[in-house]
Amino acid sequence: MRLRILFGMLLLVLGLGCYALAAMAAAVRLLPGQWAVEAVFYAVAGTVWILPAARLVRWMQRAAPFRPPPLA
Repeated sequence: MRLRILFGMLLLVLGLGCYALAAMAAAVRLLPGQWAVEAVFYAVAGTVWILPAARLVRWMQRAAPFRPPPLA
């Protein structure tokens, strides 16, 4: 379970960084120089990443089988 959380956190941090760079590169190439269009784009791009991140966090927190602690 801990290995799953470690792997998930590394993937989340790296994936978010790559996503931010890709969104920025797309904005620079595709958008006109109008601040309103850029504001809407960044607002949408800033919330879209939540969908895959939420799925990854759900996968990370998937419960391992419960084992009661041993009696002393």
